Amino acid sequence: MTDTPTKQEIQSKNDNVPAAMPVEQKKNNRNDRKRNRRGDSKNLERDSDWQERVVQIRRVSKTVKGGKKMSFRAIVVVGNEKGQVGVGVGKAGDVIGAVRKGVSDGKKNLVRVPLTPNNSIPTLSKGRDGAANVLIRPAAPGTGVIAGGSIRTVLELAGIKNVLAKRLGSKTPLNNARAAMVALSQLRTHKSASRERGISLEQLYS
Repeated sequence: MTDTPTKQEIQSKNDNVPAAMPVEQKKNNRNDRKRNRRGDSKNLERDSDWQERVVQIRRVSKTVKGGKKMSFRAIVVVGNEKGQVGVGVGKAGDVIGAVRKGVSDGKKNLVRVPLTPNNSIPTLSKGRDGAANVLIRPAAPGTGVIAGGSIRTVLELAGIKNVLAKRLGSKTPLNNARAAMVALSQLRTHKSASRERGISLEQLYS
């Protein structure tokens, strides 16, 4: 004979089954998921706008009590090719950590560059950092980026397509990159210059 379940056993099984989720709670969970997806996509878009290029990686040492402590130094240029660029330096015990620190340092020191409709700069500019001198000059459409070393990397990530640049002093990549940043930070548009001087654009050009 098969044992038939009693009423008490059936009732205990039904009590153990979880209650159905209310309709309102289901809707709230769906909305939260949609918001999380939208937030994740926005963060991904913001991160995808930025580009990072490693200019130089060197192994450096620090003399301590027990001997020499070896680490890595990375020079990283960060930009969105839309008029914002930064140069950062990071030091860590491994290369990946040094690059990560350099990227975060570069995003803290961003410079906004005024771009012309031809993706060039409005005026000539000079920058200096240490023994490095950099001259940046606007160019006609189709010229391209005529520059070398770390200066070229800074100009490309800033979104400048037509420019002439010359390195006049030291060849150190870090000093040249910082000198280029100084030159770009000094740029002003004709409208801002006329506004600061309190004159019209016609008087500025005459």
